[in-house]
Amino acid sequence: MADSDRMQARKRVKQLAAEFTKKGDPTGWFEVLYKAAQGNEEGIPWAEMTASPLLIEWATRYNLRGEGKRALVVGCGLGEDAEAIARLGFTVTAFDISPTAINWCQRRFPTSQVHYTVADVLKLPEEWSQHFDFIVEIFTLQSLPDDELRNQATANLARCVAPGGSLLVICRGRDPDEDRGTMPWPLTRLELTAFQRYGLREVALEDFMDREEPPVRRFRALYRV
Repeated sequence: MADSDRMQARKRVKQLAAEFTKKGDPTGWFEVLYKAAQGNEEGIPWAEMTASPLLIEWATRYNLRGEGKRALVVGCGLGEDAEAIARLGFTVTAFDISPTAINWCQRRFPTSQVHYTVADVLKLPEEWSQHFDFIVEIFTLQSLPDDELRNQATANLARCVAPGGSLLVICRGRDPDEDRGTMPWPLTRLELTAFQRYGLREVALEDFMDREEPPVRRFRALYRV
């Protein structure tokens, strides 16, 4: 996607998010965006059509393997991260709030072993409680507009981690005295401690600048039960 097209797509996302948040439906814009794209990934500004390099780098560094383990991919979008985790041996469930996104994944990967399903991070199925050995959350929390929603999503994800399991969070980062700016809203390290309030322990937290142009500050945090 050309830089000008990407800027226009990001502008559209910000407008949609603001409109739906004002209407009291802070996650409703995802389906509108995916549906309006009409199968063209250029309408989805975060659709790189490759797995997140921030995930792949981490998985390679720690030689992540998943044979005999269950994984959950949060807000899976067009499925690249879910497919990458499946290639590491995990039995993968991947969800998105947008039915159009899930249908898109199923068309892209018709022979995939990943279970793609529609779900909302703000009200996850009870049967997922303590079910997953590894959960991947990339950029979903930063799309939620306020502390209450992020806290709700954090609590839901924490309860889905199986005994002995882990949860990887990757997000934009900021200091508490920095302006939140506009969506996507960077998180503070204090906001990430919410996972510890819900029974997880932080075993690693990286604070770094990524390789985008211009570079973006990121947090990459690992939690375990």
